Amino acid sequence: MYQPITVNRKSSLEERQSALQQIYYQTLERQPYDYERESLAKAEKDFLTDKIGVKRFLKELGHSEVYLNAFYYTFSNPKFIELCFKHFLGRAILEAEEMRLYCDLLIREGATTLISSILDSEEYRKAFGCFTVPYPQEQRVYASPKAYLESRFLNQEHFGQRGRSVPVLYWHQLGLVCEAGVCRYPEENEFAIASKNSWTYSSSMPNFSADEMDQLLQMLQSNPSEDAVSKVLARQEVLLKATY
Repeated sequence: MYQPITVNRKSSLEERQSALQQIYYQTLERQPYDYERESLAKAEKDFLTDKIGVKRFLKELGHSEVYLNAFYYTFSNPKFIELCFKHFLGRAILEAEEMRLYCDLLIREGATTLISSILDSEEYRKAFGCFTVPYPQEQRVYASPKAYLESRFLNQEHFGQRGRSVPVLYWHQLGLVCEAGVCRYPEENEFAIASKNSWTYSSSMPNFSADEMDQLLQMLQSNPSEDAVSKVLARQEVLLKATY
């Protein structure tokens, strides 16, 4: 059971430093590099001197080039949203409609507005308030066993482990098993895996051509729904099965 970390007016400098470390582990999944810390110096100082709380610092961090360089510019829109939910709400995307709403917000108003929307949400307020560091949420009720497992695995894995393009919500709809960290079709056994001409099973996207990759990402970003996934070209499905 995770023990929440909360800071308040009575928190010591050491307690705030410990909370700051945990914030970075939760949101960046690592501690920032020295050159990154330079751009975060003012926000860090304000947090350590009790001028701002956890939520305000998270917003400063989420809007910074440090966070955007790590997760926005190098990931597809749907994957970025999945990571934002992991980092700021401690859970996975639950359904295609939730993904569609936030994809629409990201496309229309940008990454910083998306992050502000999550941090200013009623769900965030009830879960963490202004002074508790976000952590993996254990909900009382999940929509399905798959939703429970997905939140659990997403919170335990390192970013990029299952690729930078397609969120696991869509891998599931494509019939792939992703719970072990690497996505593959369920009928594949270890013998079949070993005999595929030394193919390496990685978390990256399969070997699509540039045009196929662009088409898939544009489809998912412009129409992030179950219908979009069902329209994946037969050629792409063959490549997925061959690679994973």
